[in-house]
Amino acid sequence: MEISFKKMHGAGNDFILINDMRNSFTIDNKLIALMCDRRLGIGADGLILVQSNRSANFRMVYFNADGFEGTMCGNGGRAVAVFAFLEGLVAEQTIFEAVDGLHQANILSKENNNYQVSLSMQDVTHFESTADTFIADTGSLHLVVQHDNVSDLDVVSEGRKLRNDSKYAPYGINVNFIQRMNDGFFVRTYERGVEDETLSCGTGITAAALAVHHWFGEEDTILKARGGVFKVSFTKQQQRYTNIILEGPVTVVYEGIFLPINSV
Repeated sequence: MEISFKKMHGAGNDFILINDMRNSFTIDNKLIALMCDRRLGIGADGLILVQSNRSANFRMVYFNADGFEGTMCGNGGRAVAVFAFLEGLVAEQTIFEAVDGLHQANILSKENNNYQVSLSMQDVTHFESTADTFIADTGSLHLVVQHDNVSDLDVVSEGRKLRNDSKYAPYGINVNFIQRMNDGFFVRTYERGVEDETLSCGTGITAAALAVHHWFGEEDTILKARGGVFKVSFTKQQQRYTNIILEGPVTVVYEGIFLPINSV
């Protein structure tokens, strides 16, 4: 069996993308985990299938690096729009279905293998907050925590503790640490399913932008992750966030064929 793929990343959050428009890819959790393994496979934070869909241009199916299907991935949604465009499936603007519903993506610019892409995110109708914490479901459930030295923080250790806190059982929570800087906000994220820090997280960046608005009243927020810079815009209506748009970079790294012979 040969599996053709493209390797891409959205601000350092990397993915294996596969054209499965015939819906013929056999879901094998061990195989997917192997492909995402950074020593034994291709290496990625997740794997994305592009499948045919009657209600949109295509369906995005996202798997975490542990091999199991995950919740919405914002960076993956921006990357999948570029992938579908390169595969000749869609134009620069597309609508696709993900686990949390329909999303519109727009390729705003291209320079060599680097793209700038915007993605509509689901409305946020409920959130919980304290003076320094914020919890919202932006397609995936996220906790945002204010911290005074995010650069030196042990994100893996501290993030893992919060991710596995009994109050978030049984599914756990993604954890984002945020610090106000002179030129915006700096965010680092621990992702469940990956069980590690990722260089950026689209749904986490979105949650951080809403937290910034809730805490400080700032809109059209610029947020910096270790892997790149994002802009998030939205409309606030009473306690509801709508018209949420996540904008950031996507890079095509390489394409190839994976040969899982006697490897699972």
